[in-house]
Amino acid sequence: MDKQLFLICFLTFVIHLIGTLAYSVRIAGVRTKRIAVSMALFSILMLVSRTSNSFLGPFLAKRVETNLNALATGTLLGDFRWLMVSASLATVAGALLIPTFQRVFCRAVLHFQVYRSIPKLILHSFFKGGLSYVRDVATVPAARNVTEIRSGHGVSRRITLLNVGATALWTVGVFASLYAGVLDPSVRVTSSTLSSIVNGGATIMMAMFIDPHMSGMTDDVVEGKVTEGQFRKAVVWLVGSRLAGTVAAQALLVPAAILIASVARVI
Repeated sequence: MDKQLFLICFLTFVIHLIGTLAYSVRIAGVRTKRIAVSMALFSILMLVSRTSNSFLGPFLAKRVETNLNALATGTLLGDFRWLMVSASLATVAGALLIPTFQRVFCRAVLHFQVYRSIPKLILHSFFKGGLSYVRDVATVPAARNVTEIRSGHGVSRRITLLNVGATALWTVGVFASLYAGVLDPSVRVTSSTLSSIVNGGATIMMAMFIDPHMSGMTDDVVEGKVTEGQFRKAVVWLVGSRLAGTVAAQALLVPAAILIASVARVI
């Protein structure tokens, strides 16, 4: 793995790590009863994710352009495989970090309630004991949270399967649009703009089914209609299905790229 591919894998890792940690924000919101503040503070991390994403596309496109020949097709496919492995590893890392992150995030929410200042919150995090607090609360996921999933789903099978599909489509969308340009260089510019053909399905599933379900469940926990234990079980199932989605994306890469290239040729 060369330096350029390592950088692209790192950016992919950051994007999916933050996406996985988003589940812990809901836990922090439930525990602090400050769901709106929790979501607002998480937008700071989303800025990091979006910045990484803004660099990922150009770096990956450049790598494709510099290797756009018949001999490099297999090499580029291997590169895309590595990127999706990075997404899976990031999901695993995010799952392991959720207990620590939600504790740190709870403190950040409570601190913000007092000072109402993002700059002060950031300064406190780095210069006033914030890092030592991370060391103090660092922990691994409790074994019972994993073993309890055998007693039933925290979310329905339908939502779990939809999350697998949405994650797989979202993971592979941009990669498939760029790899379509490798399969048919004559339409590579058009193909690079057609990731929405794949990502659109993920967006619809997330917006219509998954996000509303989790938002409703979050409110139910705050109102006492659902226990925190059930909510944590739901998070475990969603993180697991997210990991399954990043793995399933491996199988979707080539078919999705062929679909995008076909559409690009008829536009």
